[in-house]
Amino acid sequence: MNIETKFLVETALLTHGLKSIANERLIELWPWKHRCIAWVHKGEVIIGDIEEFISFRESAKELIRIDRDIFMESCNKSISGALTASGTMMAAKERGIHIAVTAGMGGIGDIVGEELCADLPAIATMNVTLIATSPKDVIDIEGTIEWLLKHDVSIWGRDTDTIDGFMVTHRPIKFTGKYNGQPLKGQTLLLNPIPNEMRLKDLTIIEKSKAAGKEAEKRGEYYHPAANAMIDTLSYGKSSELQLRSLIENSIWADELTRKKDYFTTD
Repeated sequence: MNIETKFLVETALLTHGLKSIANERLIELWPWKHRCIAWVHKGEVIIGDIEEFISFRESAKELIRIDRDIFMESCNKSISGALTASGTMMAAKERGIHIAVTAGMGGIGDIVGEELCADLPAIATMNVTLIATSPKDVIDIEGTIEWLLKHDVSIWGRDTDTIDGFMVTHRPIKFTGKYNGQPLKGQTLLLNPIPNEMRLKDLTIIEKSKAAGKEAEKRGEYYHPAANAMIDTLSYGKSSELQLRSLIENSIWADELTRKKDYFTTD
């Protein structure tokens, strides 16, 4: 079905972050037949459907993670990789699309190369709205929200004006307010938290996943796939299912928003 999409879905999570989700399960759960998933193949931005993406996912071990900071270089050097949230925002900007979708987003933390994750300046400077679940549990969620608010980003929640964690529950942090249906614009973040009753209950899992991420850094590997793999193992696959379902819920919200007339404004 060749439908022109009005939102793009990131692929870093789908490619590297879902240890327990087989291709067949991903196809089974994915709600969209049209092309709305974005990645880079030999320097070219591809917007594909789920079956086209699965072919790309088969090469996950050879693929890099492409964020805003290396997006242009990757395209110019004909590199292939999965797009993070900020990389997806770059692809959206290139195509005149105003909404990008992720699950757990980056932020402020001690991850090598991501002390200030590229997701934050992307949200603060680009004419693209990001829909996310929450900043990830492995980073400083409060510091992330503070940075965004200080840089004039409007943060609206789906039926909530606080965020209290991604896959586990922390203390609530207040942001701009509940989303009330107003037209979207740049410098906007929409948050759609996982219900508390569905989250993981063992908080020690996050500390162990941080340690796994740091060990990966020492080996010269990516932090997030290693951390995600540890959370997946310790939660017996529940974390991967949670993240995938959350990404899907966020894409469904994006679809609902873009069906409205004048959903985005440049004012």
